Amino acid sequence: MSQKIIIDADPGIVDALAVLVALADPSIDVMGLTAVSGSVSGVQATRNLHYLVGLADPLRHPRVGQSDIAESPADHIPAGMPLQQSLNGRMGLGEVDPLVPDLHNRRESPKLIVELVREHPQEIRIVTLGPLTNVAMAFDLDPDLPLLLNGLICLGGVTQHSGDVTPAAEFNMWSDPQAARAVMRSPVGKIIVPLDVSNDPGLTFDDIDRLSGLIPSTPVGEFVIGLLQFAVRANRQFLPREEVPIPAAAALAIAAHATKFMTETVALDVETTGELTAGMTIADRRPFRPRQTNAEVITQIDVPSVIDYFCRGLRRIAVSFDGRS
Repeated sequence: MSQKIIIDADPGIVDALAVLVALADPSIDVMGLTAVSGSVSGVQATRNLHYLVGLADPLRHPRVGQSDIAESPADHIPAGMPLQQSLNGRMGLGEVDPLVPDLHNRRESPKLIVELVREHPQEIRIVTLGPLTNVAMAFDLDPDLPLLLNGLICLGGVTQHSGDVTPAAEFNMWSDPQAARAVMRSPVGKIIVPLDVSNDPGLTFDDIDRLSGLIPSTPVGEFVIGLLQFAVRANRQFLPREEVPIPAAAALAIAAHATKFMTETVALDVETTGELTAGMTIADRRPFRPRQTNAEVITQIDVPSVIDYFCRGLRRIAVSFDGRS
């Protein structure tokens, strides 16, 4: 039986590619895609998700949850950091302008999460690729929801290394630390995929050249190639790495049981205030800690299997116009 998931995302380039991989994976049943404000505004995230579903045209269309938040936390990144628009394009999808028709039967992301989980109790796992705003709001709407989920896989936080948006904080936790704290303190079972390991899987520029040559020139394929090539140019210009990191692929591969990994059980919390520490994830490893453990933090992941899963998924979704092969 395929794993039922909801993907909560703020799709810039890598998140968008991960969504396409998920839609093409027969082992995953994507029940919902919920938009959250993060790398792009909530409004733009909604448009991007609708565009991806329309482009891929999967056999079973997931329901899409909207966000009306017109601002993005990325607009307030500290000076000196690469802007998300520089890395992902003005609307998040490289040079693509994701035009979508006027949306009907709109459903707010937190409400859609509650509806889907209530319809399928103990069956749905949420994979969060952006800030935890929607999950925290869903838990506020329905306090029983954490116990009705089949768990969370949260891409975010940093427990061993420096952060990416500040020395102490990773972007997803920094964007909405109050929501992150609420989710960490909830009773839901959760796997945290921190920056320490999520940035390990990456595609070198040579990898992307080879992959582009293997992807057929269908509309979906041309879109995928365009995103990958935009990411190469942006990373070459703004980041010191000679590769494109694919952190969303790590979280998705874990959800799909497509990679091996190791975890550490910790008591995890998120700092909500402080000029230097807001959004910092605190993993309490003391033997006599005052709080119970509440999270499994990924400490190691099989990088080659993540890359293989991601690349095979991109080729699969691009095989035909509608992505159904």
